Amino acid sequence: MRHFDSHRREFTPYGFTCEIWEPMRMPRPDRHDEIEINFLNRGTLTYLIGGERVTVQPRRVMAFWAAVPHQIVAFDDVNFYYVVTVPFGWVLQWGLPESLLASLTQGEIVADTSTDRGIIDSQLFEQWYEDVQRDSDSHREIVVLELRARLIRLALAGEGKEESPASVADNGRERQPTNFEKAEAMACFVARNYTTRLQVKDIAQCVGLHPDYAATLFRKTFGTTLNVLITRHRIAHAQRRLVTTDERIVNIANDSGFDSLSRFNRAFKQFAGMTPRQYRKTLGQCPRNPTAEFSIPE
Repeated sequence: MRHFDSHRREFTPYGFTCEIWEPMRMPRPDRHDEIEINFLNRGTLTYLIGGERVTVQPRRVMAFWAAVPHQIVAFDDVNFYYVVTVPFGWVLQWGLPESLLASLTQGEIVADTSTDRGIIDSQLFEQWYEDVQRDSDSHREIVVLELRARLIRLALAGEGKEESPASVADNGRERQPTNFEKAEAMACFVARNYTTRLQVKDIAQCVGLHPDYAATLFRKTFGTTLNVLITRHRIAHAQRRLVTTDERIVNIANDSGFDSLSRFNRAFKQFAGMTPRQYRKTLGQCPRNPTAEFSIPE
């Protein structure tokens, strides 16, 4: 079973995969330019995705654009789960319903709201895993066809978001949030406000902490700084705009929360490994066959 490699560079591609992962808390968020699909047979898996706490329920397909920072922060009664990654460029070519593409490219979580297909999906993911391991072009192409069909079914079934758990004890009485919950609240505050002029003191104020203590607590909890998290969100926002609109890059920089084009270009290259123009050009010129291994169906 695979584990998250905390030393991997952001946006290192996974490519097209269907793998079995062992659950564990991630010391830092991951980001990559694929659509990620998760499925588990039992238990729950809790992510912090773009600052929102999302719990993956058993036997429900859940998909999101992994360019948004995502980090497993808790799990319960899960011995393994399936992870499918599909290059974003492929998904853009699949002719999926506009509602689904809009949700994914806006950084939303798309999940089944019922377990009606739980048994079928369990068998499907097991079959996909076996087929991909065969390293056969024909078997992998079957998986791609079935993945595309499953995402269409997911769109037709409607999108669903898991609600954030209330910070209230089981007996109904309010309790004081833990340090982890305060750090999580700061991450959520950043996710809601990253396009504005945001400073550490503003974030600390939302949880009633001194800015220095808040910054230290956040770094110890998530292994990154608040300023880095703000920049990650802004870059992810810009990436979505670059591939889904024809807006001028300077406007995208402003909309993403950067106060100058030069700072935007510098930060974008640092986090994405290329300039905004190169990023837009790369995804805008995805070939009809983005892999030499097998053809992608129209």
